[in-house]
Amino acid sequence: MELFGTAGIRGSVAERVTPELALRVGRAAGRDGASFVVGRDGRVTSPALADAVVSGLESAGVDVVRAGTVPTPALAHASQGRRGVMITASHNPPTDNGLKLFVDGQEYSDDAEARIEERVATAAGPAAWDRWGTATAHDIVSGYRSAVADYARGHGADPDGLTVAVDCGNGTAARATPQVLRALGADMLATEANVDGHFPARGSKPTPETLTEFRSFVAASDADFGFAHDGDADRIVVVDGRGEVVHEDTVVALLATHYTRASSAGDPVVLTTPNASGRIDERVTAEGGRVERVRLGALHEGIARLRAAGDADTAVVFAAEPWKHVHPDHGGWIDGVASAAVLTRLFAATPLSERRAAVTERPYRKESVDCPDDRKAAAMAILTEQLPDAFPDATVATDHGVRLTLPDDSWTLVRPSGTEPYIRCYVESDEVDALVADVCRVVESAVESAD
Repeated sequence: MELFGTAGIRGSVAERVTPELALRVGRAAGRDGASFVVGRDGRVTSPALADAVVSGLESAGVDVVRAGTVPTPALAHASQGRRGVMITASHNPPTDNGLKLFVDGQEYSDDAEARIEERVATAAGPAAWDRWGTATAHDIVSGYRSAVADYARGHGADPDGLTVAVDCGNGTAARATPQVLRALGADMLATEANVDGHFPARGSKPTPETLTEFRSFVAASDADFGFAHDGDADRIVVVDGRGEVVHEDTVVALLATHYTRASSAGDPVVLTTPNASGRIDERVTAEGGRVERVRLGALHEGIARLRAAGDADTAVVFAAEPWKHVHPDHGGWIDGVASAAVLTRLFAATPLSERRAAVTERPYRKESVDCPDDRKAAAMAILTEQLPDAFPDATVATDHGVRLTLPDDSWTLVRPSGTEPYIRCYVESDEVDALVADVCRVVESAVESAD
C-alpha cells in the first residue's frame, strides 16, 4: 500500500486515513526524533486522528506539544528545530482527512516518507513502558502570526487606508489571516471566519465557482481586493476589486517579479512546476532572474537541492506552484497567510491593477483525457515520441511529462495524473482552443494505442 502522495497521506477516513493508521504513522515517525509538535485542522475527524497520532508518538518515546486547531503553515513554523505532524486534508471534502509530516519547517522528503511507509508496514511495537513520552498543550499561533507580520513588513508599504476582504472558508485561516492583516494596518472584512469542519459556506477548495458569493461580496463592498483560503490556509486565491479571480499563475508572476527584483543575489532563481505559465518566466527573466521547474509537490526538495549545490551567487528567492507559495526567507513551507500579508503590502505600494498590467496573460486551459492507470506508462512512452513529431518546431523537455514550447512562446504540458485515471493536458496560447484540440487528439491516439 502506497501511503504518501504529493502532499502527505490523504483520503477517506472510513477507508484510508483511519485512527489505526494514524497511530501507526505516529509510532513510526516517533523513531525519527525526541520532540514533535502536532496540530490539526477544523475537520470533524481531526481531533480523534490527532489523539491517535499523539498516542503513537508517545508510545514511541516522544514528547509531544499539542498545538490544537491551527493553519498548516503555523504547524510548519512551529516544527522548526524539531518535527511536526499536521492532521489535515487541505482542500479535500469533509469526508476526507490526512497526515502531513514536517522536520525543521519543511515537509518530509520522498526518502523520509518511504522510511515511514516501511515502518508502518512492519508495525513495530511500542517502547518500553518506562520510556513513553508525555504531551503538553501550547499555543503556537500567536508566535506564528507575529512572525508573518514581521516578515511582511520588509516588503511593500503600510496598507493604511486599504480595505481587504478575506474568505476563510470555515477553515483555520480564520485564526491567522484576519489578525495578521489587521496587525499590518489594513481594514478587514472577514467572511466565513468561524472554523467548522462541515464547511457549510462552500467547498474547502477555493475556485471561481465555489467563490461566487465571496466574489459578489467583494464587488459590492468597498474592498480594494480580497483573498480566499482552503481549509488549512496553505492555498490562496486573489480576487480583484471587481470580484474577478486573478489567475493563479499571474499571482505567482507578481510575487516572483517582486522577489527577483528585490534580491541582491547574482543568480536569483524562482522555482515552479511544469504546469506553470510562461508568464512567470517572462517576468522573472525581465528582472534578471531565471526559472527552474520541479515536479508537483517537490518545491521543498528543489530548494534543498539548489542550496546543497553551494553556489554562493545562487539564491532561491521564491518557489510556487499554482495557489501554493513558499517564501524562502520566511520559511521552507507553503504559506497562504504569508502570501496574503506580503501581497497586501505590495498592493499598498503599487495597486494590483498596475502590477497586473505588466504581466502577459495569455489564455490558459487544462483538459483531462481518460486513461486507465495501467495504461499511463505506455501512453506516455508513445507521447514522448509522437508529441514532438506533431509539433516539429517546438522545444521539448521531458523531465516532468512532455512539455513543448512553440516558436511564438505558446506551450503545452502533457503529464499523467498522480491521483486520477487521466492524462492532463495544459495549454497556454493566444490560439488556445486550436492548440488544445491538436494536443488532445495526439493524446487520445496514444491512449488508444497503449497496451
